[in-house]
Amino acid sequence: MRIAIDAMGGDHAPSLIVQGAVEAALEWPELQIKLVGDTAQIEKHLGAKKPSNIEIIHADDVIGPDDEPVKAVRRKKSSSMVMAGQLVREGHAEAMLSAGNTGALMTTGLLVVGRMEGMERPALVTMLPTMDDVGCLALDLGANMDAKPEHLLQYAIMGSIYRSKMNGMEKPRVGLLNVGTEAMKGNELTKAAYELMDSAPINFIGNVEARDVLLRNCDVLICDGFAGNIMLKAMEGTAGTLFKAIRDVFSSSLLTKLAAALVLPRMRQLRGKMDYKEHGGAPLLGVNGLVVKCHGSSDVKAVKNAVRQAKLAIESNLISSIAAEISRK
Repeated sequence: MRIAIDAMGGDHAPSLIVQGAVEAALEWPELQIKLVGDTAQIEKHLGAKKPSNIEIIHADDVIGPDDEPVKAVRRKKSSSMVMAGQLVREGHAEAMLSAGNTGALMTTGLLVVGRMEGMERPALVTMLPTMDDVGCLALDLGANMDAKPEHLLQYAIMGSIYRSKMNGMEKPRVGLLNVGTEAMKGNELTKAAYELMDSAPINFIGNVEARDVLLRNCDVLICDGFAGNIMLKAMEGTAGTLFKAIRDVFSSSLLTKLAAALVLPRMRQLRGKMDYKEHGGAPLLGVNGLVVKCHGSSDVKAVKNAVRQAKLAIESNLISSIAAEISRK
């Protein structure tokens, strides 16, 4: 199992990206990890004890956070991100990970790795935390701002296969994000998508509302990238604001500080449910290989968990299973 990692992408690259790769290499010696980036910088953070299953592939250039995605991918052929994508396209790696420019990674997936046959629009997938710790798989969360009903149907099929292969769910419940649960609610996109999903070979349970997602009202949540990205960022902002407000309350007096000491372990557990580091990365499904977007501020733990996620996807033949199902539609 060969996994290419863009060592130069992300807020803490290359130091924490390299350290995360080292921890993953030591944890899973059966992996072959290819660190793509500036050799001198990578070697500085690897030190003298480089695991034998880590290989460095030199890249002269880097795609920055402010680069225009399409232009950057087309012009910076020797960047660490594009070269990692080329390794997947050419069959030298089964997966690639990057914490770099999200738009550029989406473009790399489309232009370098390439779309699956029959796939109209790939989707960015994220596991949303739920109160029962099972999680809700949501797609699309930002790969495509505009979608057609047929795209949402393909997302539903891919999401169902993902939960089956990655999480062992026999019949994952698929819900369509909407403003109400009634069948005829929503805009023209959701109304048309509802009809397609209702007759598809998936366990479609109908429309679901965003307010119930964290209670796991479905196992797979389908939406267009515009609505999905707004929902995701609203959740992230709400969680961050809520935890800050709780911290302010508990630090307001001696009495509340004593109370905080009693509930701190449970609060840490709750915060852990909302922590992106625990959930690995966000795969871009619908391309000819596994492309995983890590959080821009990924640390050692987040990188290691993203590698674990990629390893599981490779072992479960996730990409080939999706490709086979899509080609039949």
